[in-house]
Amino acid sequence: MSETSQPGSPVDSPVEQLGILARQQVELAPGVEHHEIYTMGGLLSLHWYRVPEVANQPTGAGVVMGGGAMGGLLGGGGLYHHLGRQLASIGIPAVSVGWRQPNNLDACTTDMLATMQLMATEGATRFVTVGHSFGGAIAIRAAASVPKALVPGIVTLATQSGGCEPAEELGDRELLLFHGDNDRILPHMTSEMVRMIAGTGELVILPGADHLLAPERDDIATRLLTWIPQLLLGAA
Repeated sequence: MSETSQPGSPVDSPVEQLGILARQQVELAPGVEHHEIYTMGGLLSLHWYRVPEVANQPTGAGVVMGGGAMGGLLGGGGLYHHLGRQLASIGIPAVSVGWRQPNNLDACTTDMLATMQLMATEGATRFVTVGHSFGGAIAIRAAASVPKALVPGIVTLATQSGGCEPAEELGDRELLLFHGDNDRILPHMTSEMVRMIAGTGELVILPGADHLLAPERDDIATRLLTWIPQLLLGAA
């Protein structure tokens, strides 16, 4: 990806590509904000999980989470909401993204990169991208379009393989894939294919789990609450 399209770039940045018309936000709960960003290409919705003020020591870390082809902000079984609050409590802000144009690879990749840019204005300098189903392709595409120093790790959840061709450009970044062996929408072989394209990564097969991975939410969150801080903060 060219320098002009990286988060924080002053020219042709992802935020500028959105064509923002207006923006509003409301606090849903302490530390949880809902943002609506009206753009030329549709409504971009965000759930922003902020680090509590009492623990507000800037870490430079951030996590961006994207849903599937139908959109959504919560993740399977509410994983994104649960994970976002837990990450914020340990000093890592997180944002879940509601796509402007669900199922549009290019538009949704811009959405994720623009979200990273918005977080960068508040101090985030390195990210983990997370995506469920269609969003797995977005997490990979967004990561592959920027330097490893900006996105050193990617997490996919029941990802599709279509649109994941840029995985071959991830190099030696950390890639963690989860997939249920009872997924009737996307078989777990799709995650294996993505791992093969990337030439790296760890695939975790979840026995009995379906496409939403809802019954495994807490186990996935527990794993990520160790994996993400180790990667972004160098600590468990």
